[in-house]
Amino acid sequence: MGEEKIDYASLLKRAEDLLPKNVFEKGRFEIPRADSFIMGNRTIVKNFREISSILNRDVDNFLKYILRELATAGNMSGQEAIFQGKFSPSVINEKIEKYAKESVICTECNRPDTRIIREDRITFLQCEACGARYPIKHA
Repeated sequence: MGEEKIDYASLLKRAEDLLPKNVFEKGRFEIPRADSFIMGNRTIVKNFREISSILNRDVDNFLKYILRELATAGNMSGQEAIFQGKFSPSVINEKIEKYAKESVICTECNRPDTRIIREDRITFLQCEACGARYPIKHA
């Protein structure tokens, strides 16, 4: 039986080749800021769909989370989210940051390369960079 001898360096190279390419990117992820203004008794976030895209999350689930956090009603209109009530940009940005920390950024490696997976009735956050997986409260 011809046993093939494989050295550590070639095994390491093979393992690195199998990892997703975004693991090696060193770019710093910044949580996007809301571009919002108050019109009458409503608050409009002009770049809501763009924020959802940067966070790589479904816009409907993201909107539902923000509405729940603000304890208000609202809807999407094109790129904008319209909330009932007057909310300062700092309050909206605080809720976006909270969402990102709970549902986007991996707690193990602090990278945003995650996706939400639902199995049975449990929702998990799966990190594509380090492979960590843990349950989250909402999705």
